Amino acid sequence: METVMQGRVRRALVSVHDKDGIVEFCRALQEMEIEILSSGGTARLLGENGIVVTSVADYTGSSEMLGGRVKTLHPRIHAGILAVRSNAAHMEDLKRAEIGTIDLVVVNLYPFEKTAAIDGISLPEVLEMIDVGGPTMVRAAAKNFAHVGVVVRHEDYAGVIQELRANGGLTAETRHRLSTLAFRRTAAYDHAVCAYLSQIDADGKRPDEVAVFPERLEIDLVKTQELRYGENPHQRAAFYREPLAPASFAGRARQLQGKPLSFNNILDFDSALGLVVEFSNSACVIVKHGNPCGAALGAEPLLAFTRALECDPMSAFGGVIAFNRALDGRAAASITEQFYEGVIAPEFDAEARQLLGKKKKLRVLEVGDLGQLRRDGFDVRRVGGGLLLQDWDRSNENVRESQSVTRRKPTEQEWQAMTFAWTVVKHVKSNAIVYANEDRTLGIGAGQMSRVDSVRLGIEKAQSPLQGAVMASDAFFPFRDGLDTAAQAGITAVIQPGGSVRDKDVIAAADEHEMAMVLTGHRHFRH
Repeated sequence: METVMQGRVRRALVSVHDKDGIVEFCRALQEMEIEILSSGGTARLLGENGIVVTSVADYTGSSEMLGGRVKTLHPRIHAGILAVRSNAAHMEDLKRAEIGTIDLVVVNLYPFEKTAAIDGISLPEVLEMIDVGGPTMVRAAAKNFAHVGVVVRHEDYAGVIQELRANGGLTAETRHRLSTLAFRRTAAYDHAVCAYLSQIDADGKRPDEVAVFPERLEIDLVKTQELRYGENPHQRAAFYREPLAPASFAGRARQLQGKPLSFNNILDFDSALGLVVEFSNSACVIVKHGNPCGAALGAEPLLAFTRALECDPMSAFGGVIAFNRALDGRAAASITEQFYEGVIAPEFDAEARQLLGKKKKLRVLEVGDLGQLRRDGFDVRRVGGGLLLQDWDRSNENVRESQSVTRRKPTEQEWQAMTFAWTVVKHVKSNAIVYANEDRTLGIGAGQMSRVDSVRLGIEKAQSPLQGAVMASDAFFPFRDGLDTAAQAGITAVIQPGGSVRDKDVIAAADEHEMAMVLTGHRHFRH
């Protein structure tokens, strides 16, 4: 392959939706006496800025059709792009049809990803943002990179102009690099369209159940940032985001201040936000190493934070804090009294910003409306040699519909406490035990290999007496020892999935201790 394109670039086709920098780019092309073909809004913008363009309609002899859906899909366009200049038969075909070559294609695509992410957008509006002509031109030029340059990002404009001024054409290395970027863009674009259509039905509505698992999994993510390191300093790391993910996810939050996010920060913020969003009332969640070490409700953020902190203040040191309401100055002032890695909330008022700003290293993330936060698609885990896919755990049982299996039935206060505890236990790593009353956690036992050890750990971690509190377990009790241990600590009611071969023994233990117990029928392991 020749080092520099045979002959000079004499004709460029320019059609861009994102017009950032295009006027300056085309002005430089005009200065080099390169003919510019263009259409629609791009042609109008260039003309308004004194740049001479030949309209695609004049060049092809065919007017735009179907409201602009068809304008560049024409043999004079695609033959000019695809012709192999060293192929005599190709060039004879062009000569016979009186078609000139197109040496440079500058195209970026309709903003499908951005449009599809708009809350409440209609299906017809999204479908109009599926570009057809743009990807076709990009793929044609990228295929023929031996003879044609293709530019899909405005970040490449300056380098292309520099080479054209120096050489009159583009080097083989540049054309190959630009071709690779072009195919990467069209692949990502097609994946975004497929991902969107896979999440809706024919009417554009999101069904309760996501589509079946694909036979072949293709994942398209965009690198947002390289991180200082991974879970440990000797591990390299980066963060990639889903193009269609709503802004309310922790990974797309707006960082207002503080040190750059670390690998572990992102994991903890995601865990904290995932739990706090489950509460409709004002709530606060504190997470450390992927587990909640305190969660509480409160009429205002300060009260919710104070209650959450009381659960396990020692573990909360260096954790991350999540709120589901805007953070005010009173709560912010309390947060600044201790060291935390970061705080995340829908928004922060001016006083909160000012107070938190005194903690220069504290990471402060703003996520906006949490109503957009919904985990679509699949939960993906990497293992050696492949990936595991599963549905997200979206199970949202009505606790009051659980089966009451003991002689004593829960009191109203116990029902409220079990509802709160059951919400939290789903977000604790298994084996998981949560002690709580109706508005806060009192003790949490997480990640033990034996369930009774989680029962004991939660009791040991509790900062206040557990008399009259409830216990939630993410999975069944295999033996009665968990109930016996909890009863000694003063627990009066238990919520758990049930399903053990020894359920009768466990229920009998609850009856012996005059405890109320309900079975939900749903397990919530979190590994």
